[in-house]
Amino acid sequence: MRGGGGWWRGLSAAGAALLALLGLLVIGAAEDDAGGPSLSGVDATKIPELARRMLPVINDVLDRQCPELPAVWVVAEIQAESSWNPHARSEDSNGGATGLYQINARNWASAGGRSGDITVPEAHLRVGIPWVCTNLRAVTGHLTATGKPTDPLEAMLVCHIAGCGRVTGSASGVPEPGEAGCGPTCAGLVKRYIANVRRFVEQYSTPPGTVGGRTPPPPVLARPTPGGAGPAAASPAAGGGQAAQAAVGGPGAGGGVVTVGGITTPALPPAPAAFARAVTGCKQADPTGSGCLTATTLHGLESLVEAFGAVEQGPTLRSAGCWDPHAWNPASDHAKGKACDLFTGTPGRFAEGAALEEGWRVANWYRVNAAGLRVKYLIWQGRYWDPSARDAGGWGTRYTGGGVYNVKNATGGHYDHIHVSYRD
Repeated sequence: MRGGGGWWRGLSAAGAALLALLGLLVIGAAEDDAGGPSLSGVDATKIPELARRMLPVINDVLDRQCPELPAVWVVAEIQAESSWNPHARSEDSNGGATGLYQINARNWASAGGRSGDITVPEAHLRVGIPWVCTNLRAVTGHLTATGKPTDPLEAMLVCHIAGCGRVTGSASGVPEPGEAGCGPTCAGLVKRYIANVRRFVEQYSTPPGTVGGRTPPPPVLARPTPGGAGPAAASPAAGGGQAAQAAVGGPGAGGGVVTVGGITTPALPPAPAAFARAVTGCKQADPTGSGCLTATTLHGLESLVEAFGAVEQGPTLRSAGCWDPHAWNPASDHAKGKACDLFTGTPGRFAEGAALEEGWRVANWYRVNAAGLRVKYLIWQGRYWDPSARDAGGWGTRYTGGGVYNVKNATGGHYDHIHVSYRD
């Protein structure tokens, strides 16, 4: 192992300090810099003019009342509903629907909307977004409890277009013809609506690495391979294991590049040995602090050091922290000794330049070796990935913070560190 047996020296205080910093970044505790970059995930150059003007309102409502709902989904659903025409009107059996979200009068009143405000864009958003969020939270709980495979955001759309009973009454959360009182016409309408909103989500999302309308230095440098060959293409769904690494150019390919999930980096270190020890629970000493780790987590940490060099001594890892009680989020894998946070740059700062490039190398190395290292999920640069996730709008999917972390902050959004959680 490179770095020798003392690779963790000096990390006890550093790891504790880093994890304490995370505790200050929960939703409601961290202060957003009004002049800083917006991390809404919306490409303001591609959306309708009214949507662009309303982005500060959308972000304000989401930050305060529904952080788990991505802003780009608000913009996309309204585009599908009304094309961002605040005076849009459609007639139906419920007396018709009006405004950006196409809400009927009864629902508008029950959501707290004032008569006459339904066509006022800001007023409509401040009532409509929390109303939609109520549906999102209801179906999220239902899907979690029942194990239905539908994305909660798609189930939220089913609620809006056909009623939440079509979510609870269907086998998957999206009704097939004949389920939950939804015939062929109804089922076709629901599926077309979901596809339409997803099309707008893809169209309006910022490219990976874009922050608030500005693009930081490229997350990776696509260095040419010997002989002038371009980057080796990996499957967009590359999930883990040595086969995935071979698909992106092979371990340790000197001078080459690899592409995983659309992110191109210099060649990755060789694949680590797969975890083959007994599962222990949180009983191993944490070399980054004073707590405990599981045998799986310790193996992943040792493999990382073998691949990238000693923490604080090698060229890649500036600092690391694993076990922490996480009093603000006791369900965290950190409190179970099953997670580590890895910093390639300065904590609290958006990674850029070499720190950003090396961070992507670490994230992609974990991703292509996820099976052998028993990786549960990764978070980096405002993106979430697990072995079952499909890439959506970039590497993995947009990280929402789960209603716990302030994703506009460098640390809360995981723009300054890679989080890796292990299965056991």
